[in-house]
Amino acid sequence: MPQSLHPDRPAQHPDVHDDVAHQEPKMYRVVLHNDHYTTMQFVVEVLIAIFHKAAADATRIMLDVHRKGRGTCGVFTYDIAMTKIDQVHQLAQKHEFPLKCSAEEA
Repeated sequence: MPQSLHPDRPAQHPDVHDDVAHQEPKMYRVVLHNDHYTTMQFVVEVLIAIFHKAAADATRIMLDVHRKGRGTCGVFTYDIAMTKIDQVHQLAQKHEFPLKCSAEEA
């Protein structure tokens, strides 16, 4: 059996090929939706706390939510997007706001 050139990987037989296709994971856009009750300041706080946005970026996204009805918070893998959506809904519920957040395939 041939020796491996990489000590952390076992040697492979010369006529065995590694044909595993590596695909990038699907990405999801996380979106905040406008409502008539959630304050603009709370939306900014959510963007800073959950999405780690700078204050200026958070304000710009909040204005998109307010003026356009929706604002993109970021693009993430599925698990991260779903976690962030859950965090938004939990924080909104805690503060008694009906803020909605969703994901769409990017």
